[in-house]
Amino acid sequence: MYERILIPTDGSEVAEAAVDHALDLAERYDAEVHALYVVDIDSINLGLGTEQVDRLKQGRFDEMEEVKQRSDEATGAVADRAAERGIDVVEHVSAGRPHKLIGDYAENHDIDMIVMGSHGRAGVKRALLGSVTERTLRSTHVPVLVVDYEEE
Repeated sequence: MYERILIPTDGSEVAEAAVDHALDLAERYDAEVHALYVVDIDSINLGLGTEQVDRLKQGRFDEMEEVKQRSDEATGAVADRAAERGIDVVEHVSAGRPHKLIGDYAENHDIDMIVMGSHGRAGVKRALLGSVTERTLRSTHVPVLVVDYEEE
């Protein structure tokens, strides 16, 4: 039923909340896991110069130490947890609008399910803050399992 499962991650606790659910499914269905880190260009445009933003758009992440480190840590955390269970992980990094790239990645890699975390916000907070998860749900036809993150 599920041969390839995508876990979009930014390394946050919200994203990490979804990893165990995704790995449980991967284990059950003997599925391949894909860990995707998206550098959100819209959110970092203001803090970076145009040269650095152009590097990101061109996929030259290795030239930006901080971005490379954050992306490696985020996808590496998924890969490490999967390795403990004997599950192989494909790690990928891209830059752009997260919901669009998540949807594009899912379609281009024949992903059967996307598993991602959410703050579980509703109403005005969701409308004001926006939600990568919400936008992903609306922009892809691939099933999305949303795991609500609850702070302890």
